[in-house]
Amino acid sequence: MGRVSHRALAAAAFGLTVAAMPAQGQETAPAGGPVVLGPVRVEGDAFSIQPPADKGYKAARTTTATKTDTPLLDVPQSVSVVNQDQIRDQAVTSMAEAVRYTPGLGFAQGEGNRDTPVFRGNSSTADFFVDGIRDDVQYFRDLYNIERVEIFRGPNAMIFGRGGVGGVINRVSKQANWDAGRELRVQAGSHELWRGTIDLNQPVSDAVSLRLTGLYHNAESFRDDVKYERWGLNPTASFRLGDRTLLQVGYEHFDDQRTADRGIPSYQGLPFETKRSTFFGDPQESRSTAAVDAVNVAIEHQFSDVLTVRNRFRYSSVEKFYQNIYPGAVNTAGTSVSLLAYNDTTRRDSFINQTDLIWKLETGSISHTLLAGVELGRQENDNRRLTGFFGSPTSTATSILVPTASPNVDAQVFFRAAAGNNDNHSVARFVGVYLQDQIEFSSMFEAVVGIRYDNFDMFFLNNSNGQELNTNDDLWSPRASLIFKPIERLSLYASYSRTYLPRSGEQLSSLTVTSAALAPEKFDSYEVGVKWDASPDLQLTAALYRLDRTNVVIPDPLDPTRSILAGAQRSKGFEFGASGSITPDWSVIVAYAYQNGRFTKPISATVPAGAWLANLPRHNLSVWNRYDILDWLGVGLGVIHQTRRFAATDNLVALPGFTRVDAALFFDITDAITAQVNIENLLGERYYVNAHNNNNISPGAPFGVTVSIGASF
Repeated sequence: MGRVSHRALAAAAFGLTVAAMPAQGQETAPAGGPVVLGPVRVEGDAFSIQPPADKGYKAARTTTATKTDTPLLDVPQSVSVVNQDQIRDQAVTSMAEAVRYTPGLGFAQGEGNRDTPVFRGNSSTADFFVDGIRDDVQYFRDLYNIERVEIFRGPNAMIFGRGGVGGVINRVSKQANWDAGRELRVQAGSHELWRGTIDLNQPVSDAVSLRLTGLYHNAESFRDDVKYERWGLNPTASFRLGDRTLLQVGYEHFDDQRTADRGIPSYQGLPFETKRSTFFGDPQESRSTAAVDAVNVAIEHQFSDVLTVRNRFRYSSVEKFYQNIYPGAVNTAGTSVSLLAYNDTTRRDSFINQTDLIWKLETGSISHTLLAGVELGRQENDNRRLTGFFGSPTSTATSILVPTASPNVDAQVFFRAAAGNNDNHSVARFVGVYLQDQIEFSSMFEAVVGIRYDNFDMFFLNNSNGQELNTNDDLWSPRASLIFKPIERLSLYASYSRTYLPRSGEQLSSLTVTSAALAPEKFDSYEVGVKWDASPDLQLTAALYRLDRTNVVIPDPLDPTRSILAGAQRSKGFEFGASGSITPDWSVIVAYAYQNGRFTKPISATVPAGAWLANLPRHNLSVWNRYDILDWLGVGLGVIHQTRRFAATDNLVALPGFTRVDAALFFDITDAITAQVNIENLLGERYYVNAHNNNNISPGAPFGVTVSIGASF
């Protein structure tokens, strides 16, 4: 489906949804006389496909970590929840912004075209989920239609299937419900930022409710000639099919267009000294576009108070293109920089279906919550990459003084197939079967044990030479945890889990692989931790972990066109988090992580044993405070500190540590109108936020202001 039809379909969905929504409090006049339709609430059993309710910054429960409705206190792993209050107070619009105040998670650059989280030293673009369903396409996600963001650290294959190696990020979407509400929110700020969102939720009857969330975002950047534009629409509908059955359906179209910005190069082991606005390459020819269409259906039926069945289905189609003219190395004299170019086109269609059965039962004095489930999926992927040629060569040099769109940068650049380029078609089929038991032995002892079997079948066709590859992996992923609760609000846990990462189309795309290199990567995690609800509104958490990774695939140093199984890596560390309210007026979020991530065996001549993992600071501390001075006035203050990181695994280039201060003011103008001012980098700290490699380093933003106004009606 092309972009024109996408827009038409989204507009039609918008129009139909709005037309079907009577205004809140609107009077209608059927034959029997006027009827006033006001807020409608449907009482009854809670459904697990509905988002949990949060209070302030503290999240109490999750239905995703174990696929059952479980208090976070009883989830035996490190979990952070970025809920709606935090998203709003910090004016968060992206995934990288959402995790700034969470421990053990950062973001790499992603070549300026995709979200790339780094969980405990493990970089991934595939460990994103929405409402528990895989969303592993490479693009930038927005939060306009998201209720909360859940971060589950450590391998999570028992629940989420393959991958989830250092953790997963799950977005819980806004769904139509029976709490009527309408909100319009407008933002304006530095660098020509204009952003508007809508959230219209309207019960039609006690059996039907409709909701529409929408977005338009347009902005420039502190980086020269870098621009962003994105929009999205997400209508949803919920149906109560009797007292014990809930059906939810939704469709989303999301369109993102931006400049693909790969930052600045390095020189003599540090980021190159230049204005942070300087663009290396050609911003006019560096662009990234993504068009996402997704249909979601969820249904849950409660046979009784102890037996529930739930089914989720997601179809998504993503078309993505990106092209970049980007920096390579600076010469030894520091007078010129090389430039390279390529573009990449991807189309992926995904069908995923999950069915879960949840059964609560007693065996003597022991309580069980049994989960049995099946996941079926098919993903079809087409990917093609073309190399940029500057005349005959595939790179050119330009003066370090004029690296942006100079004549020798953009003249005579053309793109064509070259050796090592991707031109692939792949089809992945997967079946997962899992069984989990949450066991309550007594008020003091609990356990969570489970096992999952996944069959992952991959067909891969290299269109360039006709080479075909088939892989078929049978993967067993166990999970075992013990929880000790000496008092009601305190839990101590120990857990072990294993997950596998089979070779996917992206990993196979540019390499001629051997069968020995097709074995999946394996991850084993060991974690002990403590969770304490210090008060009804404040939770403290701490965890110690070790994560071992083996079967790492790398290019063969003797033949870069082949891949081999190489060394291993180990991540270990300590995490601390606090979220909630200390007093009724003072809310806080605290996150600290000590991380040690190294290769335990040599990877190549430039990556010896002991080399530090990329984009991994040893220490990371962030603190956010909101204090309400008066009923109508609040202030916010945040501090983010990171120590030095390496841009790549060869450890040749270091990104210096930094401390950044953010601030905010909050105003309740009336009961229905609010305003806030968010200040990023209050003290103007010069820093580098992340990297993709030694010569693709992203400068951090300077002082910036965003003003937001929200109206409820």
